[in-house]
Amino acid sequence: MFDMFRGMGQLGGLLRNLPKIREEMEKFQQRLGQITAEGDAGAGMVKVRVNGRMEVQSCSISDELMKMNDREMLEDLVKAATNQALERVKQVVGEETNKMASELGLPAGAKLPGMS
Repeated sequence: MFDMFRGMGQLGGLLRNLPKIREEMEKFQQRLGQITAEGDAGAGMVKVRVNGRMEVQSCSISDELMKMNDREMLEDLVKAATNQALERVKQVVGEETNKMASELGLPAGAKLPGMS
């Protein structure tokens, strides 16, 4: 029974902190464009950089790969490098989200709107 009251107290604290939580989330949304990660494939023949908004910022293809004239391999390498970059940036964004949640006193693993 006392656990129920403890949980209600925590909820009340979160509700009082709601304006600060909202402000920090807005700042974080703006910073997402600054967070980047890179993926590569084919021993670096294809490199893709994405930001925290999951937008591709750049894609470079080596001259060596272009000379191979192998469309299917090029498509596979671009896909692999892009997926790797997306996984890496998701990990960084997740770490940053958890750090922010912890600083705001939110429970571990809290799902913040717009931060999935």
